[in-house]
Amino acid sequence: MNESNDPLPPAAQARLGQARQAGTWTSSLTVDEFAGLRSIGFEPVGQVMGSTVHNLGWWARSQINCGYQRGVLGGGFAATVTSGFRAYIDTLYQARRTAMNRMAAECAALGGDGVVAVRLTIAPFQGAAHHLEFQAIGTAVRAAGAVRPGRVFLSHVSGQEFVKLIETGWVPVDLALGAAMGIRHDDWRVNWSTGRFAPTQEVGGWTELVSATRRKARSRLFADARRTGADGVVVSGIDLRVDERACKLGGDHDHDHIVESTVIGTAIAEFRTSHRPTRPLTIMRF
Repeated sequence: MNESNDPLPPAAQARLGQARQAGTWTSSLTVDEFAGLRSIGFEPVGQVMGSTVHNLGWWARSQINCGYQRGVLGGGFAATVTSGFRAYIDTLYQARRTAMNRMAAECAALGGDGVVAVRLTIAPFQGAAHHLEFQAIGTAVRAAGAVRPGRVFLSHVSGQEFVKLIETGWVPVDLALGAAMGIRHDDWRVNWSTGRFAPTQEVGGWTELVSATRRKARSRLFADARRTGADGVVVSGIDLRVDERACKLGGDHDHDHIVESTVIGTAIAEFRTSHRPTRPLTIMRF
Protein backbone atom coordinates (compact mmCIF):
# COMPACT_ATOMS: atom_id res chain seq x y z
CA MET A 1 0.00 0.00 0.00
CA ASN A 2 2.97 2.33 0.46
CA GLU A 3 4.18 1.97 -3.10
CA SER A 4 2.95 4.28 -5.86
CA ASN A 5 3.99 5.30 -9.34
CA ASP A 6 2.10 8.57 -9.09
CA PRO A 7 4.34 11.65 -9.33
CA LEU A 8 4.74 13.78 -6.23
CA PRO A 9 2.61 16.95 -6.09
CA PRO A 10 4.47 20.10 -7.21
CA ALA A 11 4.62 21.45 -3.64
CA ALA A 12 6.29 18.25 -2.43
CA GLN A 13 8.79 18.32 -5.30
CA ALA A 14 9.67 21.93 -4.49
CA ARG A 15 10.12 21.11 -0.80
CA LEU A 16 12.44 18.20 -1.57
CA GLY A 17 14.36 20.31 -4.06
CA GLN A 18 14.99 22.95 -1.41
CA ALA A 19 16.23 20.30 1.03
CA ARG A 20 18.68 18.88 -1.52
CA GLN A 21 19.92 22.35 -2.44
CA ALA A 22 20.45 23.29 1.19
CA GLY A 23 22.33 20.05 1.84
CA THR A 24 20.74 19.66 5.27
CA TRP A 25 17.93 17.58 6.73
CA THR A 26 15.17 18.23 9.23
CA SER A 27 13.30 15.89 11.55
CA SER A 28 10.76 15.85 14.35
CA LEU A 29 12.93 13.51 16.44
CA THR A 30 14.04 14.34 19.96
CA VAL A 31 17.71 14.16 20.90
CA ASP A 32 17.13 10.81 22.63
CA GLU A 33 15.36 9.44 19.56
CA PHE A 34 18.17 10.61 17.31
CA ALA A 35 20.80 9.01 19.55
CA GLY A 36 18.81 5.78 19.77
CA LEU A 37 18.46 5.48 16.00
CA ARG A 38 22.18 6.01 15.50
CA SER A 39 22.96 3.34 18.10
CA ILE A 40 21.34 0.68 15.89
CA GLY A 41 22.77 1.96 12.61
CA PHE A 42 20.05 4.30 11.31
CA GLU A 43 20.34 7.93 10.27
CA PRO A 44 17.54 10.47 9.67
CA VAL A 45 17.48 11.83 6.12
CA GLY A 46 14.64 14.34 6.40
CA GLN A 47 11.12 15.11 7.46
CA VAL A 48 8.52 13.84 4.99
CA MET A 49 4.78 14.24 4.61
CA GLY A 50 1.80 13.30 2.49
CA SER A 51 -1.64 14.87 2.38
CA THR A 52 -4.89 14.78 0.47
CA VAL A 53 -8.39 16.24 0.71
CA HIS A 54 -11.25 13.92 -0.28
CA ASN A 55 -14.86 14.71 -1.04
CA LEU A 56 -17.33 12.33 0.57
CA GLY A 57 -19.70 12.97 -2.34
CA TRP A 58 -23.31 11.89 -2.41
CA TRP A 59 -22.90 9.52 0.53
CA ALA A 60 -22.52 12.35 3.05
CA ARG A 61 -25.89 13.76 2.04
CA SER A 62 -27.79 10.48 1.78
CA GLN A 63 -30.17 9.07 4.38
CA ILE A 64 -28.81 5.89 5.99
CA ASN A 65 -31.30 3.15 6.75
CA CYS A 66 -31.20 2.47 10.49
CA GLY A 67 -33.18 -0.75 10.10
CA TYR A 68 -35.97 0.28 12.47
CA GLN A 69 -39.19 -1.71 12.14
CA ARG A 70 -42.46 -0.52 13.59
CA GLY A 71 -44.40 -2.96 15.73
CA VAL A 72 -47.95 -3.97 14.86
CA LEU A 73 -49.23 -2.81 18.26
CA GLY A 74 -46.56 -0.16 18.78
CA GLY A 75 -43.16 -0.45 20.36
CA GLY A 76 -41.17 -1.30 17.27
CA PHE A 77 -37.87 -3.13 16.92
CA ALA A 78 -34.37 -1.69 16.65
CA ALA A 79 -31.08 -3.45 15.89
CA THR A 80 -27.51 -2.32 15.35
CA VAL A 81 -26.66 -1.94 11.65
CA THR A 82 -22.99 -1.86 10.53
CA SER A 83 -23.60 -2.27 6.80
CA GLY A 84 -24.44 0.43 4.26
CA PHE A 85 -21.33 2.48 4.98
CA ARG A 86 -19.10 1.00 2.27
CA ALA A 87 -18.75 4.23 0.26
CA TYR A 88 -17.57 6.16 3.31
CA ILE A 89 -15.20 3.44 4.53
CA ASP A 90 -13.73 3.04 1.04
CA THR A 91 -13.09 6.80 0.96
CA LEU A 92 -11.23 6.58 4.28
CA TYR A 93 -8.99 3.81 3.01
CA GLN A 94 -8.40 5.43 -0.38
CA ALA A 95 -7.49 8.78 1.19
CA ARG A 96 -5.23 7.12 3.75
CA ARG A 97 -3.51 5.19 0.96
CA THR A 98 -2.94 8.36 -1.06
CA ALA A 99 -1.40 10.23 1.88
CA MET A 100 0.78 7.24 2.82
CA ASN A 101 1.98 6.71 -0.75
CA ARG A 102 2.99 10.35 -1.07
CA MET A 103 4.90 10.24 2.20
CA ALA A 104 6.63 7.00 1.17
CA ALA A 105 7.53 8.53 -2.21
CA GLU A 106 9.15 11.50 -0.46
CA CYS A 107 11.10 9.07 1.73
CA ALA A 108 12.34 7.15 -1.32
CA ALA A 109 13.28 10.39 -3.10
CA LEU A 110 15.53 11.27 -0.13
CA GLY A 111 17.15 7.83 -0.19
CA GLY A 112 15.40 6.65 2.96
CA ASP A 113 14.42 3.11 3.88
CA GLY A 114 11.40 3.94 6.01
CA VAL A 115 9.54 6.49 8.09
CA VAL A 116 9.27 6.55 11.89
CA ALA A 117 7.16 8.61 14.29
CA VAL A 118 4.40 9.06 11.73
CA ARG A 119 1.47 11.22 12.84
CA LEU A 120 -1.68 10.57 10.81
CA THR A 121 -4.56 13.02 11.23
CA ILE A 122 -8.05 12.79 9.74
CA ALA A 123 -10.11 15.93 10.13
CA PRO A 124 -12.91 17.89 8.39
CA PHE A 125 -11.55 20.35 5.84
CA GLN A 126 -12.31 23.81 7.16
CA GLY A 127 -14.85 25.74 5.10
CA ALA A 128 -15.87 22.80 2.91
CA ALA A 129 -18.76 20.59 4.01
CA HIS A 130 -18.48 16.83 3.41
CA HIS A 131 -14.71 16.97 2.83
CA LEU A 132 -11.97 15.29 4.89
CA GLU A 133 -8.27 16.14 5.03
CA PHE A 134 -5.75 13.35 5.57
CA GLN A 135 -2.23 14.34 6.57
CA ALA A 136 0.76 12.16 7.46
CA ILE A 137 4.05 13.56 8.78
CA GLY A 138 7.12 11.61 9.89
CA THR A 139 10.91 11.36 9.75
CA ALA A 140 12.55 9.34 6.99
CA VAL A 141 15.48 7.17 8.11
CA ARG A 142 18.13 5.14 6.32
CA ALA A 143 20.13 2.10 7.46
CA ALA A 144 23.90 2.49 7.45
CA GLY A 145 24.50 -0.97 5.92
CA ALA A 146 24.51 -1.96 2.27
CA VAL A 147 21.33 -4.10 2.49
CA ARG A 148 18.16 -2.22 1.54
CA PRO A 149 14.61 -3.30 2.36
CA GLY A 150 12.35 -4.33 -0.47
CA ARG A 151 10.04 -1.38 0.10
CA VAL A 152 9.70 1.68 2.29
CA PHE A 153 8.37 0.83 5.75
CA LEU A 154 5.98 3.16 7.59
CA SER A 155 5.59 3.27 11.35
CA HIS A 156 3.96 5.45 13.99
CA VAL A 157 6.33 4.29 16.75
CA SER A 158 8.75 6.80 18.22
CA GLY A 159 12.51 6.62 17.74
CA GLN A 160 13.02 4.86 21.08
CA GLU A 161 10.22 2.38 20.38
CA PHE A 162 11.68 1.70 16.94
CA VAL A 163 15.00 0.87 18.62
CA LYS A 164 13.21 -1.55 21.01
CA LEU A 165 11.55 -3.31 18.08
CA ILE A 166 14.81 -3.79 16.19
CA GLU A 167 16.74 -4.91 19.27
CA THR A 168 14.12 -7.55 20.09
CA GLY A 169 13.93 -8.94 16.56
CA TRP A 170 10.90 -7.11 15.20
CA VAL A 171 10.58 -4.75 12.25
CA PRO A 172 7.81 -2.32 11.29
CA VAL A 173 6.13 -3.06 7.98
CA ASP A 174 3.36 -0.57 7.34
CA LEU A 175 0.68 1.53 8.97
CA ALA A 176 -2.59 -0.35 9.42
CA LEU A 177 -6.10 1.08 9.66
CA GLY A 178 -9.36 -0.34 10.91
CA ALA A 179 -12.49 1.73 10.41
CA ALA A 180 -16.17 0.93 10.85
CA MET A 181 -19.50 2.67 11.37
CA GLY A 182 -22.70 1.56 13.01
CA ILE A 183 -26.20 3.00 13.41
CA ARG A 184 -29.04 2.21 15.79
CA HIS A 185 -32.48 3.70 16.25
CA ASP A 186 -33.34 5.04 19.71
CA ASP A 187 -36.35 2.78 20.30
CA TRP A 188 -38.64 2.80 23.32
CA ARG A 189 -36.18 0.67 25.31
CA VAL A 190 -33.37 3.19 24.85
CA ASN A 191 -35.70 6.11 25.51
CA TRP A 192 -36.96 4.47 28.70
CA SER A 193 -33.39 3.72 29.87
CA THR A 194 -32.27 7.30 29.30
CA GLY A 195 -35.39 9.13 30.44
CA ARG A 196 -35.41 11.78 33.12
CA PHE A 197 -36.73 9.44 35.80
CA ALA A 198 -34.87 6.30 34.67
CA PRO A 199 -32.85 4.49 37.37
CA THR A 200 -29.07 4.05 37.16
CA GLN A 201 -28.62 1.23 34.64
CA GLU A 202 -26.88 0.17 31.46
CA VAL A 203 -28.29 1.45 28.16
CA GLY A 204 -28.19 -1.88 26.37
CA GLY A 205 -28.90 -0.58 22.88
CA TRP A 206 -26.03 1.92 22.96
CA THR A 207 -23.67 -0.65 24.48
CA GLU A 208 -24.43 -3.03 21.64
CA LEU A 209 -23.94 -0.27 19.06
CA VAL A 210 -20.51 0.70 20.40
CA SER A 211 -19.36 -2.91 20.87
CA ALA A 212 -20.44 -4.07 17.41
CA THR A 213 -18.81 -1.11 15.69
CA ARG A 214 -15.53 -1.45 17.59
CA ARG A 215 -15.47 -5.17 16.88
CA LYS A 216 -15.81 -4.56 13.15
CA ALA A 217 -13.08 -1.90 13.23
CA ARG A 218 -10.70 -4.34 14.96
CA SER A 219 -11.52 -7.01 12.38
CA ARG A 220 -10.67 -4.61 9.56
CA LEU A 221 -7.44 -3.61 11.32
CA PHE A 222 -6.38 -7.26 11.36
CA ALA A 223 -7.31 -7.66 7.68
CA ASP A 224 -5.31 -4.55 6.77
CA ALA A 225 -2.28 -5.87 8.67
CA ARG A 226 -2.49 -9.35 7.15
CA ARG A 227 -2.02 -8.00 3.64
CA THR A 228 1.55 -7.10 4.68
CA GLY A 229 2.33 -10.55 6.12
CA ALA A 230 2.64 -9.10 9.61
CA ASP A 231 2.45 -11.01 12.90
CA GLY A 232 0.93 -8.26 15.02
CA VAL A 233 -0.11 -4.67 15.36
CA VAL A 234 1.21 -2.04 17.75
CA VAL A 235 -1.78 0.25 18.21
CA SER A 236 -1.25 4.01 18.28
CA GLY A 237 -4.80 5.17 18.83
CA ILE A 238 -8.43 4.07 19.12
CA ASP A 239 -10.93 6.79 18.33
CA LEU A 240 -14.70 6.71 18.82
CA ARG A 241 -17.00 9.42 17.47
CA VAL A 242 -20.73 9.53 18.22
CA ASP A 243 -23.32 11.55 16.30
CA GLU A 244 -27.08 11.88 16.62
CA ARG A 245 -29.64 12.56 13.89
CA ALA A 246 -33.39 12.79 13.51
CA CYS A 247 -34.94 9.63 12.09
CA LYS A 248 -37.79 9.81 9.60
CA LEU A 249 -38.75 6.19 10.17
CA GLY A 250 -39.65 6.72 13.82
CA GLY A 251 -41.29 10.13 13.70
CA ASP A 252 -40.17 13.72 14.07
CA HIS A 253 -39.12 13.31 17.70
CA ASP A 254 -37.23 10.03 17.33
CA HIS A 255 -33.52 9.77 16.74
CA ASP A 256 -30.72 7.49 15.59
CA HIS A 257 -27.21 7.30 17.00
CA ILE A 258 -24.29 6.81 14.60
CA VAL A 259 -20.93 5.59 15.87
CA GLU A 260 -17.63 5.72 13.98
CA SER A 261 -14.70 3.69 15.32
CA THR A 262 -11.17 4.12 13.97
CA VAL A 263 -8.09 2.11 15.02
CA ILE A 264 -4.64 3.05 13.73
CA GLY A 265 -1.40 1.17 14.38
CA THR A 266 1.80 -0.24 12.93
CA ALA A 267 1.93 -3.74 11.50
CA ILE A 268 5.11 -5.50 12.67
CA ALA A 269 6.82 -8.76 11.73
CA GLU A 270 9.55 -10.94 13.19
CA PHE A 271 12.84 -10.34 11.45
CA ARG A 272 13.87 -13.29 9.35
CA THR A 273 14.75 -13.85 5.70
CA SER A 274 11.67 -15.81 4.67
CA HIS A 275 8.65 -14.72 6.63
CA ARG A 276 5.22 -16.27 6.89
CA PRO A 277 2.89 -15.56 9.82
CA THR A 278 2.47 -18.73 11.88
CA ARG A 279 0.08 -17.55 14.59
CA PRO A 280 -2.90 -15.24 14.98
CA LEU A 281 -2.35 -11.52 14.95
CA THR A 282 -2.21 -9.75 18.29
CA ILE A 283 -2.63 -6.14 19.35
CA MET A 284 0.19 -4.78 21.49
CA ARG A 285 1.05 -1.51 23.16
CA PHE A 286 4.43 -0.28 24.35
